[in-house]
Amino acid sequence: VQLVESGGGLVQAGGSLRLSCAASGSTFSISGMAWYRQAPGKEREMVGGISNGGSTNYAASVKGRFTISRDNAKTTVYLHMNSLEPEDTAVYYCNARTYDIRDIWGQGTQVTVSS
Repeated sequence: VQLVESGGGLVQAGGSLRLSCAASGSTFSISGMAWYRQAPGKEREMVGGISNGGSTNYAASVKGRFTISRDNAKTTVYLHMNSLEPEDTAVYYCNARTYDIRDIWGQGTQVTVSS
């Protein structure tokens, strides 16, 4: 499985961005996908995830502002980010967890929110 993220960039506080994560390869082996982020000097943290069945969960810090969705083929996952805050500035990573408990990571995409 390979993951490619896109959609990062610079946005003003209060703005919106949509990140995409396209999975390719043995996508049938994926049990769920998630978005993580890592800000400078901080540990990587989970933003939210979506199971193969479509259930979603979110970190408290983004709940109500961020939404995860995916396409019908379940090969592209989106992170819709609204009401962005400077504290959301980070490199955002797409993650896929396989049924045999392997974690696959994308290359990351930078999101910068200016105040």
